[in-house]
Amino acid sequence: MASPSPDNSVNFNIGVLGHVDSGKTALCRALSTTSSTASFDKNPQSQERGITLDLGFSSFSTPIPEHLRDGLSQSKTFIQYTLVDCPGHASLIRTILSGAQIMDLMFLVVDVTKGMQTQTAECLVIGEICCGKMIVVLNKIDLLPEDKRHQMILKVYHLYM
Repeated sequence: MASPSPDNSVNFNIGVLGHVDSGKTALCRALSTTSSTASFDKNPQSQERGITLDLGFSSFSTPIPEHLRDGLSQSKTFIQYTLVDCPGHASLIRTILSGAQIMDLMFLVVDVTKGMQTQTAECLVIGEICCGKMIVVLNKIDLLPEDKRHQMILKVYHLYM
């Protein structure tokens, strides 16, 4: 099978939103095989402050599943998932909104050790307005004591259902 390229791929944009320090950039780094020059907080000011200040773009590709091939050109054999890593700080809401304009799907990243936080709620509203399709990612589960994980996951789960 050929390698993914612009000629044989369909693009799907996933906005990665959540409260500051919820693990959005780490999730993007873990999923991605390709990164842009602006991804993963490469901006010197981002590194200095320890937060994402601008949109970061990275991606990974998978073969298009058979059930999604209907209506696509035969030349399209891959889906390129472009991750749009958005800042989580309240003062950067305009940057978050600019990233939300291109989303096909949103990952709402929640630090399960902290639950719903101010920017988590703001990002939830942004996602509902701009996208409508969302996956809630419960992050940092490994930081919870093992005997409390299930209870905390259910608590956070019920906030979003």
